[in-house]
Amino acid sequence: MPAANATTRFSSRVDDYVKYRPAYPIEILDLLADRCGFTADSSIADIGSGTGILTKMFLENGNTVVGVEPNKDMREAAERLLADFAQFGSLDGSAETTNLPPQSVAFIVAAQAFHWFDREKTRAEWLRALKPGGWAVLIWNDRRIDSTPFLVEYEAALNAFSTDYKEINHKNVQDEKLIQPFFGGEIFNARFDNFQYFDLAGLIGRVASSSYAPERGTDRFAQLEELLTNLFNKYQKNGRVTFEYDTIVYYGRMV
Repeated sequence: MPAANATTRFSSRVDDYVKYRPAYPIEILDLLADRCGFTADSSIADIGSGTGILTKMFLENGNTVVGVEPNKDMREAAERLLADFAQFGSLDGSAETTNLPPQSVAFIVAAQAFHWFDREKTRAEWLRALKPGGWAVLIWNDRRIDSTPFLVEYEAALNAFSTDYKEINHKNVQDEKLIQPFFGGEIFNARFDNFQYFDLAGLIGRVASSSYAPERGTDRFAQLEELLTNLFNKYQKNGRVTFEYDTIVYYGRMV
C-alpha cells in the first residue's frame, strides 16, 4: 500500500476522472454469462466503484448494483451520474469494510482498484458478503506502454513527471501467484482490446485524472502539459491520439 492515502488521493481529480477514464468492454458481460452463470438478475457489489464507470455497465444490463466507495467526492459523483437507475445503491465503505449485509450479493467486482486493497482483510470481508458459491471479478484497463511510438513517449513522460507511479502501478499485483491465494480456489482470466481516442484537451485530462500525476495548477503540471502538447502535435492523426489497453479480467469463486 502506498504511503499516500488511497482513499483521498483522487478527491481533486474527480471531474477529470469522470470525463477521461476509459469504460470497460461490454464483452465482459458475455464472459461472465458464459463462465459464471451471470444474468441480468445477478446481484452485484462494485468495490472501489469510484465515479461509477463499471457500475453503469452493469446497471444498463439490468442488474441491481451496490457501489462501495470510501472517497466521498467520487461516491457523490457516482450518485449524481447514476441517479436515474432505480436499481443502484451506494455505500460509504471500503474493500476491507464494505458495510454490505452478510451473504447479500452473488458477484463482487473491482475495477482498477484491487492494487489498493489489503488482500488478507479484503478476502475475509468478501467471503462474508458473498452468497455461498459467489464469484469475485477483478478487472484492469492495462494501458499498453510500447505498442506505438506515442505510447512509448507517453510512458516516458509519466516516469519523468509522476510522483509515485512505479510504487502504485497496478501491474505490481497483476500476477496470478499473488491473486490466486486471494480467491482460495481455481481462477480464470481473459483479455479484451480496449481503446480511447483523445484530442489535446482529452489527453491532458486523461493524465490529470491519474493520482500519480502532478496537480493541475502547479508548475510541474504545466511542464508536463507542455511536453504532452508537443507529443500530441508530433503523433496526432486527424486531431486525435490513441490509447490502447488490454482489459484484463481475473474471475473465480471465492472459497
